[in-house]
Amino acid sequence: MLGQRWLSRCSFARVVILGMLMLVTVVSGCAARHPEKTPPATAPQSSAPSSEASASKPPRPSTGVRQAPATPGEYTEQGVASWYGPQFNGRRTSDGEVYDMYQLTAAHRTLPFNAVVRVTNLTNGKQVNVRINDRGPFVANRIIDLSYAAAEAIGMVGPGTAEVRLDVMAGPDPNVGFFGVQVGAFQVKENAERLQRQLSVRYTPVTIMEFDSPNGVYYRVRAGRLPSEAAARELASQLEQQDGTVALVVRLDE
Repeated sequence: MLGQRWLSRCSFARVVILGMLMLVTVVSGCAARHPEKTPPATAPQSSAPSSEASASKPPRPSTGVRQAPATPGEYTEQGVASWYGPQFNGRRTSDGEVYDMYQLTAAHRTLPFNAVVRVTNLTNGKQVNVRINDRGPFVANRIIDLSYAAAEAIGMVGPGTAEVRLDVMAGPDPNVGFFGVQVGAFQVKENAERLQRQLSVRYTPVTIMEFDSPNGVYYRVRAGRLPSEAAARELASQLEQQDGTVALVVRLDE
């Protein structure tokens, strides 16, 4: 009995000692390992360049266009106004907007986009302010195409046209930019290219502008790139005298 008790006690001591050794081994192993760290999410890059990056970029070349605003009363024009509505509603205007005939906007051949123009109906004295966002009208005896809302405001929806006076009230300087002369518009591209070749002998540059209208695609032939509207009018007069064509001065939008 004493021998068995002694053996039991020895076995128990061995078990205790073995357990302690295993515990020390586990603790030592844990202390030697480093937990993996989840890498932080990449921070979003700022859209603004750093000062070093900005300094390394060459300066933007000057466009030569003055940023001075228009002076009210400096630019006036008198002639016939027309209006355009449902057929063009929802289509893109020349400045890329979607035409909404219920907004107070207008099309003009030479005034810069976003010019604010006061239109006075000389028949009844009614006035409305419109913003230029389109090009036209491409008819010799008309100076502006009003939206339906603007035409309604000055009482010319029924008649369709009216004698008006235009006064630029705000917006970019209307005297700054490049101008050319439109000498024809064709639905057959080959006809436009033929006229381009004929005019290129005496004038430069002569370009073709594609225009998608409700009545189909038109190819507009334009001559010249001049720094003032007055110079473009001189070229238009020359083209009409020498070539017997209807010449319309237009702003060359970049």
